[in-house]
Amino acid sequence: MSTIDNLFHLLHTNLGSDLHLSAGSPPVLRIYGDLVRVDAPAVSSEELMAVLREMVPMERVQAFEQSGDLDFAYEIPGLARYRANFFRQNRGVAAVFREIPQRINSVEELGLPPMLRELALLPKGLVLVTGPTGSGKSTTLAALVDYANTHRHDHIITIEDPIEFVHRPKSCLVNQREIGRDSRTFGTALRAALREDPDIILVGEMRDLETISLALEAAETGHLVFATLHTISASKTLDRIIEVFPAQEQAQVRTSLSESIQAIVAQTLFKRADGKGRVPALEILFGIPSVRNMIRENKTFQLPSVLQTNRNAGMQTMDDDIERLLAQRAITPEAALVHAQDKSRIRESIAHRR
Repeated sequence: MSTIDNLFHLLHTNLGSDLHLSAGSPPVLRIYGDLVRVDAPAVSSEELMAVLREMVPMERVQAFEQSGDLDFAYEIPGLARYRANFFRQNRGVAAVFREIPQRINSVEELGLPPMLRELALLPKGLVLVTGPTGSGKSTTLAALVDYANTHRHDHIITIEDPIEFVHRPKSCLVNQREIGRDSRTFGTALRAALREDPDIILVGEMRDLETISLALEAAETGHLVFATLHTISASKTLDRIIEVFPAQEQAQVRTSLSESIQAIVAQTLFKRADGKGRVPALEILFGIPSVRNMIRENKTFQLPSVLQTNRNAGMQTMDDDIERLLAQRAITPEAALVHAQDKSRIRESIAHRR
């Protein structure tokens, strides 16, 4: 394990996010969004299987040998936790390790609007943090759960695959469950959670009809539910939830969703223009009456205009935040255009600043 531990320390020292190991290739680090090859020999499938056997019990090794995929968490005390994924590929075995800091950053430390802390104090409803893989969804949710853990006196249950940030009980009782280790599926764990007297439930990912349905049920029955989806905007998030249900159920789902939705925070990460780290850009939607009406009436395509006309309430489009970061010279014009939804608007904004 000494070799891979050295790689973990190298990743940590260079402020990287991911370590990639792939049979037939040298190790690769992701640093500020870019892949950087390590000056080291190529790893082999045999070496990666030896690493796996040292990290997890034999039954999980056997599960990987049967399925070709395995998710788990691994920790180096005093350094960091890692979300690990082992998988088979055409040259043999490969693995990716995402570093999870041991310390949970606050909303302010993450560069997020301070008003987002209020989402952690809501009595009930559904709060969604969305974005592509690697956009910082788990980190944002960890900050919100930690704020609740500090300022509330409630029972928090997290359901994750695997557990990423570890929440030590502060003012709250916190129970964290890992899929595959503590429960068979998200649906099984979420159904059980409704009988475990929770006040707050974190669902690592709403990935299927059963999980989405149960999360909505939990939010409707008086629980505060945090969850993630791999969607890039508030309107696409709502459409994704509704469309996963059969057509004959969608009208009822729109009604349920309109009553339970409290907020959607869609985020993406930009490399800073100075090359020193990354900075988030957010689209923020709150469940105000006009938003709830649009969901019920199947008019989610009108949501961007609602976001723009309710900026005084803290709502904003992704392009609003991209313009803010451009004005601060925190991101480059090229990066802004890649992620902009209305590219002509951002081009015009860039032209005015030159």
